[in-house]
Amino acid sequence: MAANFKEIGIDLGTSNTIIYSKDSGVILNEATAIAFDKYDNYEIIAVGNKARAMYGKNPKNIEVVRPLQDGVISDFDSTAEMLEKLIEKALGSKSLKGYRVGIGTPSGVTEVEKTAVSEVVNQIGAREVYVLDEPMAAAIGSGLNVDDSEASMITDVGGGTTDIAIVSLGGTVVSTSIRYAGEKMSESVIAYIRKTKGILIGTQTAEDIKAAVGCAMVGVDENGNEIIRTIEARGRELVSGLPRTFEVTNKDMEDALRESVETIIDAIKSTVEKAPPEIAADIAEKGMMLTGGASLIENFDKIISQKTGMIVVRAENPYEAVAIGACKSLVNSDKLKVYAEIKIRD
Repeated sequence: MAANFKEIGIDLGTSNTIIYSKDSGVILNEATAIAFDKYDNYEIIAVGNKARAMYGKNPKNIEVVRPLQDGVISDFDSTAEMLEKLIEKALGSKSLKGYRVGIGTPSGVTEVEKTAVSEVVNQIGAREVYVLDEPMAAAIGSGLNVDDSEASMITDVGGGTTDIAIVSLGGTVVSTSIRYAGEKMSESVIAYIRKTKGILIGTQTAEDIKAAVGCAMVGVDENGNEIIRTIEARGRELVSGLPRTFEVTNKDMEDALRESVETIIDAIKSTVEKAPPEIAADIAEKGMMLTGGASLIENFDKIISQKTGMIVVRAENPYEAVAIGACKSLVNSDKLKVYAEIKIRD
């Protein structure tokens, strides 16, 4: 490893792509999306947040593609083109010459897809490229000692998937990946508002509601009374077809998100049950780290702790943990041989 190499970590997520620089911190956090002009030879007209802003509003000539669905690359060519443009935007350069790159990918991405993604980054000029599963990257990024003989548990609740893993001695002992995460939660919000209020809302509105009053369990004050928070949102009334403003509370969101939260908790319990007794004893003592954007939902950590009896700690940087870990993993080349699933060097 040359001392003058720069290092970056990339979290290639279903909802967002985050790029972290060892020297500058998070240098890009944009939607995993790309937009093409179908009438102009599929010319790229936008990537990232600008492309996502077009979703649901685009005219016939514009096609907006979200190339990862439920943690799986559904359109590799679009993924490659988007990734190249986002890297260029983050670094201000079309070349990764002089860079070592760690990439965190969802567990559902196949080995063939991981290799293909790493080759794209390599072709942009990266000297070395390493691909890690998101749970391992998140564990490193949140500060867990993944090399210790005492096991650590991580649950990364992303956009498309929730990845749960128990790691020890630099490797994954047992893991679970389910397609219940942030986007499934947004779908549940849309369905709940339609059913209980007779109003149709879009995905972005659901995301905004979830960010504002999303709640896994309503908290209580010192007198035991529920702490209710309310916001206003807008949608289209199903009966009249006209725009309407309505109120949503964190209590509504507790009801809307209950199935997703319970499914994730069941997966956590199942993962612990699959672990060897010695590993389970470590987890009982140390607890579990919680990362991922959806982990920021109010009291998500508390309800997991309540339902499992485990200590649950939300990472200081839950949203960026995968990208940070993908970058930090590059520090020790020998350990990378264990951490990384795919390695490419010039």
